Amino acid sequence: MKIALLQLNVSDDPAANLIETRALLREAVAGGATFVLTPEVTNCVSTSRTHQQAVLAYEEDDATLAALREEAAKAGIWLLIGSLALKTRGGDGRFANRSFLISPKGEIVARYDKIHMFDVDISATETYRESAGYRPGDKAVVAETLFGKIGMSVCYDMRFPSLYQLLAEAGARILTMPAAFSPVTGAAHWHSLLRARAIENGCYVLAPAQTGTHASAGHKTRDTYGHSLVVAPWGEVVLDAGTAPGVYFCDMDMEECNKARAKVPSLANRRPFAAP
Repeated sequence: MKIALLQLNVSDDPAANLIETRALLREAVAGGATFVLTPEVTNCVSTSRTHQQAVLAYEEDDATLAALREEAAKAGIWLLIGSLALKTRGGDGRFANRSFLISPKGEIVARYDKIHMFDVDISATETYRESAGYRPGDKAVVAETLFGKIGMSVCYDMRFPSLYQLLAEAGARILTMPAAFSPVTGAAHWHSLLRARAIENGCYVLAPAQTGTHASAGHKTRDTYGHSLVVAPWGEVVLDAGTAPGVYFCDMDMEECNKARAKVPSLANRRPFAAP
């Protein structure tokens, strides 16, 4: 099947971002893709919690979600909205970093809230505290499609292989890892992590990414790594989008999962053991 990854360079203006995302989605459809994927925080990249509070919406009111569901239904395609930054009700008022799988009828088939928060100190000038603004999820999700089960995740989740073991054991043959990856950690770890998750589980890894310097009207900007990837179940990188925004096509043959798992049946060979 033909898939397309949208590599985006969104700003902190959701309305402006939607115009570009919708145009690229239509380009993907025109190119014959039947499964299209967008990156993490498709609606808004912002370093300001105050600005996010002003421009983000609740799920039921989010214009990006509504518009992209409409586009999927109109085109009759499967769509992974890598994630949207959304307001949440109750609790402590933190946002959700929520991924959506949309059916060819425009229905929400599955939701996944990012579990692992990017709380890191990369350097003296580059620190992140995602958990200060976002509430982590607490449930792994595997979604059914006509072409195979999808294990959903978001960005920093990829550093936690036990999550993907559970997804694969639950039947996932495709692992989605939409991201807005730091350029520093991207250069050091991106390809290695994604290839490892594919190889360990005999799964396709689909990782649409944000790229470049993300414009802001009045706040500190942020850079992301790009290099949207498709990794085959044997570990080959079959698509690397580099750093330019755009639509990137790839063919995905689900029989490759069977071939990889027949050669090295690591899922079947896993054994319980006592902790040290």
